[in-house]
Amino acid sequence: MTVKKSALALLALPLYFACSAANADLLADMTTRGELKCAVYSDVPPFSSPDAKTRQLAGMDVDLCQALAQQMGLKLTLVPTSVEARIAVIATGRADVLIANLAYTKTRGNQIQFSDPYYVAKEMLLVKKENADKTLADFKGKRISATKGTTPEQSIVLKGGKPVTFQDAASAFLALEQNKAVGFVTNTMTGIKMISQAKKDGIELAMIKEPMALEPIGVGMKRDEPALLAKVNGSLKAMDDNGTIDKIWDTWIGPNTEYKMVREERVQPLSNLKFEPLE
Repeated sequence: MTVKKSALALLALPLYFACSAANADLLADMTTRGELKCAVYSDVPPFSSPDAKTRQLAGMDVDLCQALAQQMGLKLTLVPTSVEARIAVIATGRADVLIANLAYTKTRGNQIQFSDPYYVAKEMLLVKKENADKTLADFKGKRISATKGTTPEQSIVLKGGKPVTFQDAASAFLALEQNKAVGFVTNTMTGIKMISQAKKDGIELAMIKEPMALEPIGVGMKRDEPALLAKVNGSLKAMDDNGTIDKIWDTWIGPNTEYKMVREERVQPLSNLKFEPLE
């Protein structure tokens, strides 16, 4: 009888450990480790790229990782990643959180969990200056360029335009300059830089005021980790209230930088935003 009970107990062990793993609490694990593993880009300025002098990663997302770790009372370990691998680095558990200018989309929302957004990126339509006073409705059915397979391409379809796509942003932008397209779609930050660069080349461009699409930017985490989600959301709200996020923003992409970006939205639940998620 004792032998049978022992055998049954041994048979139950794999199921026990499987259940324990399934119910693991990532936040508790992080607290035990005393560490926040935060994934950032390996070389995408101004978000995260090697500093020319120190060769250490520096940028807006690096500073956000540092501030989040401090707010959570944890030691920071940066995990460099690429644009292509940034979702996988969370899904495979190589990092606890991902701060890499990550926009919420339907597909990504099914793959990983998003925090409350700390800002809202906008896909904007760049046009020749003579078209600056037009509205998005004026560009329905018109040829608009974008990089192939990107959210800007999706936004053109969303707004009723005719996408003309290229393998890289430079080629798509050139299509506008050469009148092969009446507009070019990119995010606000990149658009401001491109308008400034075109002006130096003697080409006057402008940005239509109404966004093509809104893209809430948040912290990425593994799905089904409610304790971690609540902790990250609470930490972001505290960083917003005490001015930490504003300070980091102004340092890297604010009004006095080459990007001239003004932070308009505060940390808030994704459900509070009125937007149509891209795929």
